Amino acid sequence: MGTKKPQPGYYSGTKKSASTSTSANSILLWILLGITSLFLFWAPFQKALFNGNFSSFEGPIFSSLVWTCIIFFLLSVFLFYHWKLQTQADLLTIAVWLIPISYLISTFSAASSTLAFNLFYIQIIYVAFFLLAYYISNAKFGLTFLKYLLIASAYVIVAFGLLNWLGQKEGVFRLVNWFAADMGLLKYYEHAVMEDSNGPRLTSVFQYANTYAGYLIAILLCAVHMLMTSKRWYTIALHALFVVPIIISFFVTLSRGALVVLPVIVLLVLPFLKLYKQVTYLLHLLISFVLSFIILNQVTTVGVQLFKTYDSQTALSAWTSLILCSLGYTVLAVLIQLFVEPWLQRKLDKLQSKRFSHIGLPLIVVVAGTIGAVLLLNDTGVTKMLPENIRTRIENINFQQHSVLERGTFYKDAIKVFEDYPVFGAGGGAWSSLYEKYQNNPYTSRQAHNFYLQYLVETGIVGGIIFILILLSIFYIYIRNYLRQNEEEREHRFIFYIIAIGLLVHSALDFDLSFVYLGLLLFLCMGAMVSSDTSEVKAAWLQTLGTKKWAFPSILVVLSFILFFNAVQLVSANRNYTTTKNLLASGNTDFNQLIAPLNLALEQRPTHPEYVLQKVAILFQVYSQSKDENYYKEAVSLIDQAREKEPFDYFLIERKIQSYLLKDNQQEALNLASEQIDNFPWKVALYEKAIDLATRLGAQAFEKRDQQSQEQYWSKAIELYHRFESQKQALASLPKEQLQGNEFSLTPQMGFSLGQIYYLQKKYPESENMLRIGVSDNLADAFTRQNTRWYLAALQKQGKNDQAVYDKLVAADPNEKNEVQFLVNLK
Repeated sequence: MGTKKPQPGYYSGTKKSASTSTSANSILLWILLGITSLFLFWAPFQKALFNGNFSSFEGPIFSSLVWTCIIFFLLSVFLFYHWKLQTQADLLTIAVWLIPISYLISTFSAASSTLAFNLFYIQIIYVAFFLLAYYISNAKFGLTFLKYLLIASAYVIVAFGLLNWLGQKEGVFRLVNWFAADMGLLKYYEHAVMEDSNGPRLTSVFQYANTYAGYLIAILLCAVHMLMTSKRWYTIALHALFVVPIIISFFVTLSRGALVVLPVIVLLVLPFLKLYKQVTYLLHLLISFVLSFIILNQVTTVGVQLFKTYDSQTALSAWTSLILCSLGYTVLAVLIQLFVEPWLQRKLDKLQSKRFSHIGLPLIVVVAGTIGAVLLLNDTGVTKMLPENIRTRIENINFQQHSVLERGTFYKDAIKVFEDYPVFGAGGGAWSSLYEKYQNNPYTSRQAHNFYLQYLVETGIVGGIIFILILLSIFYIYIRNYLRQNEEEREHRFIFYIIAIGLLVHSALDFDLSFVYLGLLLFLCMGAMVSSDTSEVKAAWLQTLGTKKWAFPSILVVLSFILFFNAVQLVSANRNYTTTKNLLASGNTDFNQLIAPLNLALEQRPTHPEYVLQKVAILFQVYSQSKDENYYKEAVSLIDQAREKEPFDYFLIERKIQSYLLKDNQQEALNLASEQIDNFPWKVALYEKAIDLATRLGAQAFEKRDQQSQEQYWSKAIELYHRFESQKQALASLPKEQLQGNEFSLTPQMGFSLGQIYYLQKKYPESENMLRIGVSDNLADAFTRQNTRWYLAALQKQGKNDQAVYDKLVAADPNEKNEVQFLVNLK
């Protein structure tokens, strides 16, 4: 006899247990729903919990970990009564733990211990929200609540963004500043509208336009789905009211990648709908986009104007147009749902029964979309109807544009990192720590702009396979269940599929999932997607494991307590470090007041690079004043300890070089600077420091008439220069459309150092060319005078002169005449 097939219900138990445990009066259920509600409205306003790999972003993330511990504890209490292992989806509640485990394993080979553990904690947050959604949405009430909670929080984010775009940034911030991220002295949410070379761009809570655009794609498709599945005219109207504002918001992000991805995501959504619903879905999108285009020019132009100067009449005109357009679409949406969709259902009913009918329309959309793309991207005049900033962005969409080429470079460089850390990866934050070592050109990007490659770099092939298998399992179970379910059951969970697929597709082009809020949203949706599974676990050993109902909840209890104390320490450390920063910013110079909170932070995270760097800076300053060796030794000890865990932190390397120079140990400083060029081949400051040190040591040998050492050091300096020039020449191979990134050229200091060497080697033309780099009219500066002095001497050695520069130098300081002559006579 086979085991009885589990029925849908709370935690896939029997109908009786499902009925009992899904009661709306369940205290645990209400508490969990309450916590989820608070979190989903709080988290977006913490800069969407962006994991920016700096301490300034860590506080809200660690606070989220505290929330996570509470969720784990409440879930464990619930699961003591209800945990079983009956369905294939139940297995995922255990398998999903492999994701943080893979991150934990990668910490052993981490490029940055601090960032690696941060990512480990973030993965635990994701698991918590996966489990939370899985168990909450097993109850029909919980599923419905979660669905409306997600869409409600999304609408708040959309409204917040538009209020900022249309000038009400201070007013709307007053409504949220009591729980939003600290904006210092600002009276508005910083960078909710952000200006770059393309002009103002809407970012809402994300402070990054491309991610907001990717999020809006998912929310737009959810809003249309919600209005199509609503049964009453007023709920249809409620969701329809937000469709046009979402589309307007989408366009004023000026995101080209999102424009490219939008039709792809639509095509991944349509096949899940019946034919008449596909037609209705596309009809809603077509009408809403057409109506949005009517006011897009005005709303865009007004937003750009209001970004510079607020004017109430201008803002009112844009709001009036937006509201009228939204109301117009709302009326049409209600009419479509009440009259047009039923008519389409009757007309297409026979066609619906045809095989492959559900993919016919998507194929037509592909053809129509291709034609539309050709019209937009070619000089057909279609784009002339769009606002100038949006038109420019669309017309520049091609595979040779800078952003595409730059992303291609990121991806190639990510593969280089992966090749050196193929099995378990280089730990969380590996790209941020290592990209400068592997980069093709001197760009600055602490994100790889591709979630999958960044994940591969962090966890290697082992972690990558684990993640992909879990992802495939979730979508397999969801699609299998979708095919088995009736229309009503499908509609309840489809919104979670839309959000998940939207985030996963767009994150292939950008770093959306570096926003922890979007990451946990993804796992929340994936948990809800599979919670209705009824497929039995057939393996005997798994069924036996399922009888150990105390095991899993007990582990969760223990984990919740361990993580809670850890999370509290992390929050405390971050706050203590912030206290020291605030004291320094206020001008406080009391050593004891500055160092006390910083010491507490370091007790909890002794190798956190920012904490260490801050204390070392204070200790070095005090040492310079007091010459007390204890301060110096403590600083060096902190640097060495931190560098063991953070070997690729450039600022720790700078401090180590400084520690050598404070003791006039130029040889060790040169050794460190030279060897670190392998890890930072595009860091101009490192070449500059190494060349300067080699020049100084060579000059000291020159004075001692130690010709062998002199040539050794100067050859080292010239070798570094040739390496620098080789790197610079490599930039010439970049496509002309791709910007090189940061400046990479000889600095006046490098020119001065090399100019001295060539001068003393009697290579006067070479010396002249190098020293000319630092010649300027800023002769009040001691370095400029010194460089100019050597430059004029190099000219005189060749029988040449630059009278204008000479006159300015002597005018600035009459003694310079003798200094120049001294260099000319130098042997």
